[in-house]
Amino acid sequence: MTISRSTATLSREKSAKTLGSSFEWVRKNLFSTWLNTLLTVLVFASLVWFAVPAFRWAFIDSIWSAGNANACEAAAGACWAFIGEWYRFILFGRFPFEQQWRPLLVIIIFIVCFGALCVPSLRGKPLISVLAVGAISIFVLMSGGVLGLAHIDTSFWNGLPLTLILSVFGLVAAFPFALVLALGRRSRRAWVRIPCTMYIELIRGVPLVTVLFLASVMLPAILPGGNLVDKLVRAEVAFALFYAAYLAEAIRGGLQAIPNGQYEAAEALGVRRSIAMRLIILPQALTLVIPAMTNIFISAFKDTTLVLVIGMYDLLLTTTTALGDPEWRGFYLEGYVFTSAIYFGFCYFMSKYSGYLEKAFNRGHKH
Repeated sequence: MTISRSTATLSREKSAKTLGSSFEWVRKNLFSTWLNTLLTVLVFASLVWFAVPAFRWAFIDSIWSAGNANACEAAAGACWAFIGEWYRFILFGRFPFEQQWRPLLVIIIFIVCFGALCVPSLRGKPLISVLAVGAISIFVLMSGGVLGLAHIDTSFWNGLPLTLILSVFGLVAAFPFALVLALGRRSRRAWVRIPCTMYIELIRGVPLVTVLFLASVMLPAILPGGNLVDKLVRAEVAFALFYAAYLAEAIRGGLQAIPNGQYEAAEALGVRRSIAMRLIILPQALTLVIPAMTNIFISAFKDTTLVLVIGMYDLLLTTTTALGDPEWRGFYLEGYVFTSAIYFGFCYFMSKYSGYLEKAFNRGHKH
């Protein structure tokens, strides 16, 4: 009985301490001065002014199912029936209707692989094995032609799977090239440093649309005999070449942030420069530039929408195409809110995963 009372007392004391800390944080950060108090009140009032009507539009006054668009005309809120009618085309595009379980499974595999990155016990070879199996499964499911699956041409790889494939595999291919460029730009040999510098500055000086256009339109005209590379492969290569330049600059910044004493200590111990770079310098440099690389990853994921200029049906273009239906033409807001929520979900994960990595490597800022 005494033990139970002691436990309850400790629990109440802990709750009171937590509540007191919360009030202290609010007082110190939101109401510390009259200006902070005024700004806090204005921001809170603005949020209420915007959030309440938005909540009513999205949930209370909305219509979730309707036989046709005419049933939504009198609604004061959102018509989510448009999403219910077109969600399969928005997510999977022109992928054959009866085979759309395959791109759905691909999306699930991507999410599982992203989740595996957050599991502390999965490191090294186990994590690489999971990601390798996931990558092979994705291409088998999307392409088919094996295991009794019907072959699907890459021109029908549309919607969210295309967005994920372009961004994820494009960045995976860009990363090793970016390492080479970053190390080459810091090389003492001019014949290595100058070409790497010229490539980085050239690519960073042109928009991604130009690179995509050159890869999709100009490259087929240059190749002899009509020996064309698949459009998806050309777009993937364009993404990798473009973002390799940006990643290289981020990595170079990390390398420059490492004190010279690290290099000198490695030389004093007789460690070869290549081994010191691989085992000592690069791990520290990559840890320092996690936030910068995360910004590039998020930008690349959103920039996949630019493939619409070369006729590829990414998530944004499938949404725009669905809105072209004369019956549902007026529901742009619902379509783009749905698409934005998908983009936000993946970008938010990347942002939080960046913070997780910083804490894991003990590089987070401590106040």
